[in-house]
Amino acid sequence: MKNSQRSGGTLVIHNGTVILPDRTIENGVVIAERGRIAYAGKRKAFPKDATVVDAKGSYISPGFVDIHVHGGAGADFMDGTPDAIRTAARCHARHGTATLLPTTTTGTPERVGALIQATAEVMKTWTPGDGARPGGVHLYGPFFAADKIGAHPKEGRRDPTPQEFARYFASGVIRSATCAAELPGAEAFYKAAKKRRCLVTCGHSNSTWEEMAKAFKAGMRHVDHFWCAMSSVVSLRSRFGTPMRASMEQFVLAEEEMSTEVIADGFHLEDALLDFAYRMKGSKRLCLVTDSNRAVDMPPGDYRVGHHEDGAWFYHDGEVGRMPDRTGLASSSMGMDHMLRVMLKATRAPVHEIIRMASTTPAERAGLSRDCGSLEKGKRADVVLLDKKLRVKRVFLSGQEFA
Repeated sequence: MKNSQRSGGTLVIHNGTVILPDRTIENGVVIAERGRIAYAGKRKAFPKDATVVDAKGSYISPGFVDIHVHGGAGADFMDGTPDAIRTAARCHARHGTATLLPTTTTGTPERVGALIQATAEVMKTWTPGDGARPGGVHLYGPFFAADKIGAHPKEGRRDPTPQEFARYFASGVIRSATCAAELPGAEAFYKAAKKRRCLVTCGHSNSTWEEMAKAFKAGMRHVDHFWCAMSSVVSLRSRFGTPMRASMEQFVLAEEEMSTEVIADGFHLEDALLDFAYRMKGSKRLCLVTDSNRAVDMPPGDYRVGHHEDGAWFYHDGEVGRMPDRTGLASSSMGMDHMLRVMLKATRAPVHEIIRMASTTPAERAGLSRDCGSLEKGKRADVVLLDKKLRVKRVFLSGQEFA
């Protein structure tokens, strides 16, 4: 990591296009003092003793916020150690992510608890050299529907019980919490998560409109990775027969308060679906996530989803994770910068809205926006320089350059 800011001094990034949540500003400048943004906007005079970075015409973007991510650079967050957290966080920082939520998969209570404890430790001791800052934990597994487990370890799936999830929430670091809406105990889970001010989500679920409506009443406001491991009109026919029933898809699109997320890696969803999601939900209710596994920046080969000793095997072909038989997908193997490029190509969204879906919107939905997610006064000076093709050139975390 390069120290691009004198201790207690001022960092200036200028001569680029500043990306704000609602617009871009050409020939703009970002000024940071003591690791926090003091100004972002049109070019103006800045202190002569500042550390000055010439953006050379690049986009000056806020650092990305990934609310659904499992690992990278050979580490899975379910490995449950501070070293694993930092290894994956450094990997994602190289792709422009400044804040992330280490995301659980299915596994024993001990495995889930180890991830929570390791994340809490890194949160307390974090420095810019550790890479992307953990903003809390996404309690994603183990409360999946039995018929929607996907690539996650089947043995670690179970229904929620207050005895188990109360321990996780008591840690104080759960920021997002997922449960399949049709499971026994889901309503109690959602109410407990809402009480803790989590982003309350439904995922890996084969739930109906009626089950979603009940979950919504209990506090659920988000659905994980749209179209992936979720109910559809067709899948519900196998549960209920005819008449066909409305699914998670219809509920999310019809309910204005609901948000969702897409994996824009070019393998999970075709361009038309990405564009449809953007046009239906808009940049204030659609998040970009990586949902990436430990194979990010790793060579092709066999890897595990979850803990390195007993996670489920998948194959990384160099571009995406695939099931061992090479048919179905097994989560993404790309960083957030890749998602931006795919989304830009696939949709009619302007650049500032593409960036918003990877920064401001997830920060808002996860309750992190007071501290990160946009280039606004008082927030952490998490800044990414991107070329015109949205490739990462330089990354600054709390005003210090990460390399």
